[in-house]
This record gives sequence, C-alpha cells and structure tokens, in this order.
Amino acid sequence: MRYGPRVATIVNPDTLAPPRGYSNGMILGGQRVLFVAGQIGWDVEMKMAEGLTAQFGQALDNIVDVLREAGGGPEHIGRMTVYVVDKHEYMAEAKAIGLEYRKRMGKHYPAMSLVQVAALLEDGARVEVECTAVLPDAPSDGDAR
Repeated sequence: MRYGPRVATIVNPDTLAPPRGYSNGMILGGQRVLFVAGQIGWDVEMKMAEGLTAQFGQALDNIVDVLREAGGGPEHIGRMTVYVVDKHEYMAEAKAIGLEYRKRMGKHYPAMSLVQVAALLEDGARVEVECTAVLPDAPSDGDAR
C-alpha cells in the first residue's frame, strides 16, 4: 500500500481480533517506525478479560503480538499512551497493573501518558493502550527473523 512517496506496511497478526476500520500496526518509510493502534483487553475471539488489571495485561499481550509480527519487541517501544475509564479504579489496582506491565515489558519504561476518558468504544472495555515503536532494521533476504 502506498501513501505518497513512502511505503506503508500494515501489521495485523492472526493472534488478534480482525480490525474493523483500522490497522493494528503500521510501518512507514525508511526508518522502521511502528504505530500500534489502541489495543483493548480482548483476545482473538473478541472475548473481553474480566476487570481492569486483566484487561490491561491482555491489551499489552496484543501489543507485544503486533511488535513480534513486525520484527520487534517491547524494548522497541518509545511512546505509550494508556486510556482508562476510571482513574480511581486504576490507582486502586496500580500495584497489580504494575506486575502485569513488568511481566511483558520488564524494566523498559518508554515515554508514557495515562489519560482518563469518558468511555471506550467497545462495551465493557476498561482500558486501551497504544504505542509507537522504532524497530530494528528488517532482516535481509535469507536472514532469520
């Protein structure tokens, strides 16, 4: 898919629910910058995890799947935005959410923002996470990914 002089590569892993009206990830131009769409706490069958902490963990799993599909990992994330519907619920579960974060991200802490929103598009969603990553160079032909 081409947009002007740059080439865009869409990244939609089979391990995520099929996107409707968006892409889960997008790599643009010469540098491999991956923009990961907002991910919520549902699995490939669009089954929502129970509760904020579990949804946060599933959203991060979805992000890691997009990163891996594009040839990267959590350590390549440079920016992350977390949207929650209730900041008090987030603060009450912050310790457990931190554990979920470290399971997937280790001690990698990109530039982050936390934003409270009135609602998220999908009913029952308590959190949505989006990020931008700078990926390593693509392997040349014949190289293993």
